[in-house]
Amino acid sequence: MDNRSNIVWFVADQMRADSMAHLGNPAASTPNLDAMAEEGVSFADAYCQNPVCVPSRCSFLTGLYPHTLGHRTMHFMMHREDPNILKTMKEAGYEVVWIGRNDFIPGSWSKEEYCDHFFDGTDLVDKVNIEGLKMNFGGMNFPEPEVPDVFEGHDLKYSFFKGKYPEGSLSNDFDWNCVNAALAFLDSIDPEKQEKPFFVYCTLSFPHPPYGCEEPWYSLVDRSALPPRRPDVETLEGKAGILTAIRERQDMKGWGEPQYDEMRAVYLGMVARWDHMLGLVLDKLRERELYDDTNVFAFSDHGDLTGDYGIAEKCQNSFEDPLTNVPLVVKPAASVPVEPGVRHGVVGLIDLPATVAEIAGVDLGYVQFGSSLMGVISGKDTPHDAVFCEGGRIHGEWQAMEPEHGPESAYWPRISAQHEEGPAHTKGAMVRMGNLKYIMRLYEGDQLYDLEADPMELVNLVDDPAYDKAVARLRDRLLKFYMETADYVPPKFDKR
Repeated sequence: MDNRSNIVWFVADQMRADSMAHLGNPAASTPNLDAMAEEGVSFADAYCQNPVCVPSRCSFLTGLYPHTLGHRTMHFMMHREDPNILKTMKEAGYEVVWIGRNDFIPGSWSKEEYCDHFFDGTDLVDKVNIEGLKMNFGGMNFPEPEVPDVFEGHDLKYSFFKGKYPEGSLSNDFDWNCVNAALAFLDSIDPEKQEKPFFVYCTLSFPHPPYGCEEPWYSLVDRSALPPRRPDVETLEGKAGILTAIRERQDMKGWGEPQYDEMRAVYLGMVARWDHMLGLVLDKLRERELYDDTNVFAFSDHGDLTGDYGIAEKCQNSFEDPLTNVPLVVKPAASVPVEPGVRHGVVGLIDLPATVAEIAGVDLGYVQFGSSLMGVISGKDTPHDAVFCEGGRIHGEWQAMEPEHGPESAYWPRISAQHEEGPAHTKGAMVRMGNLKYIMRLYEGDQLYDLEADPMELVNLVDDPAYDKAVARLRDRLLKFYMETADYVPPKFDKR
């Protein structure tokens, strides 16, 4: 009998930290995340290491930065020899269950070396048929959603807005299938006969655009309680060129606050739906008497602009908090010391592999760049001095342009800007230390924001003489970061 505690990673796609009620959003409905924050720790200043999914996932599954192995695009995934926490945990004797999204290894690869069970959202794909896990999911043909009257006369082609689906119409969509698979796996575990601990990596699609959901979540959000939206980018100075380029092409300049409010409310409805699914998993852990022996991590790969600056969706190389500040809520097992509540101070998703390794007593077997958060969770340690995020490309780097999307794709406003050799898709890197966020950009001006005085990141202070010393300090910290993390030497020797 292996007495190590179980681990669950419950992962959202494109959820921003300020979509949680316990971090101050009066319109949000996240009771399960809020309860987890009271029992465990919610990291208010947690950041992803890249603002789009594949590079972010390659980072938080390895503990390496996106630049270290070249993972700065949606279409370059892991090498077979690259380390990752799923493979490590399986080799360490955990029963690893991978449910949902990939965005990590090439889709043609077998998942066998990474997990014991893989469920792709439609069917179980592994050598073991856990009783109850093979279910008849049927097709995923959903009705057209109802678009609110407030959008009458507006072209929604590039806005990602869909609206309200009929109640029950999404009962067999990707996320419900994945959650049902997770529940079925937990039902298969008998705590009295459990021979080894499990590591469940359940990664859903919500609240990723398109913005649409069914009742009761669609109407759950009070539109009048929404916090202020960040102003349109054309009214600001010193913003990244990618934001201006997307804004010009998304055909949303005719929108007013009623349209943006509807988009933001539907997004929060999608977050509420994801939170409800998290609650089902937590309830199942309690029902199966597994809760006290399980560490639950709820987080997202990156955020979403959701109408801030007049823009929908995301982009690869802008680093405002809606894109980079993500939920990270941890409910430790009962055996783990914890000082519960909201924790301020910067941490990164890159810290997750080291944290899991400490919980499991596992040697990762390679040098990686995250640090365990267990000391911070217990209240013994403080968060990091700095956190980093990066993205974009150099001129001529065609492989980072995502060439497969054309004008008929809702992604075209962003993708078309990435195809151009102007400054919009420039390589950029962010460092946050304390309340200051500095962004170095390769082909256009740098940025500096004081998040205490300017939480919406509206005033670029990089040329303000009063901040000269701060800029120099942040640039030095960024240089040290790249010196420390520029490459990765595999833990092996080749014969010469």
